[in-house]
Amino acid sequence: MKVLLIGHQGQLGSDLRKAFDGEDLILTGQSELLVQDASKVNTFLEFHKPDMVLNCSAFHRVDDCEDQIEQAFAVNVVGVRNLAVAARKVNATLVHFSTDYVFDGDRRMPYVETDLPSPKCIYGVSKAAGELILQSIWHRHFVCRVSGLYGYAGSREKKTNFVEMMLGLARQEKAIRVVTDQTLTPTSTVDVATAVRKLVNTEHYGLYHLTSGGQCSWFEFASAIFEYSGLRPQLNPVTSDAFPTKAKRPSYSVLDNLNYRSVGFEDMPHWRDALQRYLGGRKPVG
Repeated sequence: MKVLLIGHQGQLGSDLRKAFDGEDLILTGQSELLVQDASKVNTFLEFHKPDMVLNCSAFHRVDDCEDQIEQAFAVNVVGVRNLAVAARKVNATLVHFSTDYVFDGDRRMPYVETDLPSPKCIYGVSKAAGELILQSIWHRHFVCRVSGLYGYAGSREKKTNFVEMMLGLARQEKAIRVVTDQTLTPTSTVDVATAVRKLVNTEHYGLYHLTSGGQCSWFEFASAIFEYSGLRPQLNPVTSDAFPTKAKRPSYSVLDNLNYRSVGFEDMPHWRDALQRYLGGRKPVG
């Protein structure tokens, strides 16, 4: 199978590259393929004729989206539209990644795929719009919503992830403040890539939540990071008011992987299990 992976150097893309090892992989990034350029996308896909497209491209600097609305929509909506049209022309399955930020968080029970999106920030609006435009153009798609991703490759923009950031702060021996009023499910990119690899082998196209099991606040996640690492920094719980941001985050964005289980797969591992595996596989810091 010929697979085009867009965004192969990101933390999710890096693990997707490993998960699809053995396939005929075509690796590209935003610098080589501007998804918001319809002509270039059409030419690229018509030349390579992939059987599947894994789209990890996104404008996901959440606060920047509030000021750079056109750029956010260019990548997260127009770019998805361009890929959907081009994938339809070459009859390729399109796998696209979305976010828990499509929900407003005004509830306290996990969201399932049939719950209506109600984003409260521009990033969430653009991602929800990208989902809809893909669903309306090309039926051979998998839209995978993820949450709180962390992986060994780290975020390309931040050059790190939440786990590494917490470990770095602990090494500095400074007091650490983490919000306790945002509840989610932090998820390992290794587990997402594994789930995607299983899912695309089916023809059960549609919308899927792919997150670890369980739920926690960012403060609880940080506490577990230090517990499993044998570290005891000064960790203080604070509310989101302590870190004012341009974009509003959902206070509760836990996703239930109902559709993934309904096609016959066991649910993804619990976030604590995923975290322990991640910490166990880290390279030692010199």
